Amino acid sequence: MYNRSRQLFAESVQVLPGGVSSPVRAFGSVGGTPLFVERGEGPYLIDVDSNRYIDYVLSYGPLLMGHAPGVVVEAVQAAARTGTSFGAPTEKETVLARLVMQHMPSLEMIRFVNSGTEACMSAVRLARAFTGRNKIIMCEGHYHGHSDALLKQAGSGVATLGLQSAPGVPASATRDTVVVPFNDAEAIRRALTEHEGEVAAIIMEPVAGNMGVVPPVPGYLPLVRDLTRTHDVLLVFDEVMTGFRVSPGGAQALFDVRPDLTVLGKVIGGGLPIGAYGGRRDIMEMVAPQGPVYQAGTLSGNPLAVSAGCVMLESLRESWALAANAARQVANGINEAADRLRVPVQVTQAGAMFSVFFSPEPVNSYQEAKACSGAYPKIFWALLQRGIYLPPSPFEACFTSSVHGREEVDRTVTAFEAALSV
Repeated sequence: MYNRSRQLFAESVQVLPGGVSSPVRAFGSVGGTPLFVERGEGPYLIDVDSNRYIDYVLSYGPLLMGHAPGVVVEAVQAAARTGTSFGAPTEKETVLARLVMQHMPSLEMIRFVNSGTEACMSAVRLARAFTGRNKIIMCEGHYHGHSDALLKQAGSGVATLGLQSAPGVPASATRDTVVVPFNDAEAIRRALTEHEGEVAAIIMEPVAGNMGVVPPVPGYLPLVRDLTRTHDVLLVFDEVMTGFRVSPGGAQALFDVRPDLTVLGKVIGGGLPIGAYGGRRDIMEMVAPQGPVYQAGTLSGNPLAVSAGCVMLESLRESWALAANAARQVANGINEAADRLRVPVQVTQAGAMFSVFFSPEPVNSYQEAKACSGAYPKIFWALLQRGIYLPPSPFEACFTSSVHGREEVDRTVTAFEAALSV
């Protein structure tokens, strides 16, 4: 089934580290040879061996409308005909900014960048400058990109590779990064008390997506918000994954918790490379050239990504509703199949994303997610052979799109039941 993929992988390892441009793609967590993709069509991926899969990776989240939706393709083509990059302002940057702000009112100003990593790095720098403090609190198993300060006990790709440290990151770069367990408000309270007057910000995924989908326990996010106000610390929500996925207004709308700063990623570009950070006006006014906090990028707000993002956000609510309904149906179907087979499974679903944990108990932390990850490779391959493509790691979330219909849902549930029976 995978002869051409094997051939291409053998060639790629000669010129690319590990044969890939991003580590999780190498299938290290599940074994075997990674698939080489030829094209995407709606909810499907087609590999170079002409195998067709229902895709639940969706470029790790941004493809809310599925692969190559006509309106997005047309918008990108039209933009490309006028130029791919100018290094100068364009009107559509303002249009996209206003569209984002309509869905996330906590963003009173916004700065476009080129990736989620860049956005997180910039938000942390801004928080430090605004507060005059250096320490950052983050949650174990959360992933905020690969900037030095935020690679301390991160989730997702770092967890997939089982890395206990990050060579090349000096100890001085993470000395001011304090790591606490997710869903443990008391741990945050202790950290804020221990480092009173030293903490600039808490940065977190309001719904964890980089250790599988792990929602906050009831009351957790409001309590964290109260703690940050009590200690005069900024709250930064990393909504690179959850923004426009768990709800049209992100997790901050779903849980009615307003952060000081928000980080967004490629979803606001309809799947093209883009990122953004934004928030309170008094904080964002410190960003250069309006203020002294320097951050720049030639391709920031490039016309291709901005044009695709405008199209995607203009139909966001309709697309999100369809995608969330598909995720709910898949999650319910898997739960029912597991109950029939008496297989201990926890399916977590938040809007248009979900995860399957092979555990008899709910998963609320990174350590609990790690403890039940051993069964994932077997299920991954059993599903792949049945035409279902899940992320090649137990620590990545699954995503649905507006074009995952009844047929795709039914085929997925049937495949899961067969895989769980093996």
